[in-house]
Amino acid sequence: MTGKDRQFNRCRYGNVLANPCWHNQTPSLGSARHTAKNVQKLVQDFKQRTGGRIMNSITSDEYRPYKKAILEAYGRKVAPPRTARRGRCKGAHRIPPLQLKYAAVHKTRRKDRVIKIDLCVVFGAKAEAAAAIEASAVGSTINAAFQ
Repeated sequence: MTGKDRQFNRCRYGNVLANPCWHNQTPSLGSARHTAKNVQKLVQDFKQRTGGRIMNSITSDEYRPYKKAILEAYGRKVAPPRTARRGRCKGAHRIPPLQLKYAAVHKTRRKDRVIKIDLCVVFGAKAEAAAAIEASAVGSTINAAFQ
């Protein structure tokens, strides 16, 4: 690991952003501060470690930058067709591939205690995301480890 790579992987407190793969179900862990820049690095590291292929499902907490980072990594850039109308054309944007399933864990809290855990599907159909979690080798329930 070069000095530049080491500097890339270090966060403000000296923790490693992308830890080595201890388990094949957890190819990339983020222990750095929760910022959009670190989320972007984490998702890019995840894509590199998995060889760019789309996983059966991706889950995270409800932190908003995950959606943008996953779209940047796996999305396809689409330019809308030009129209005959006056004005500026709509800009190109990214759309998720059909096989991408991304869900966020939503915790309902009361008096600082988690009382309910829901799965909010961001990309893909809810039935597909539920089936992917059910077929997972790690467990058949929603992972409540995300804060």
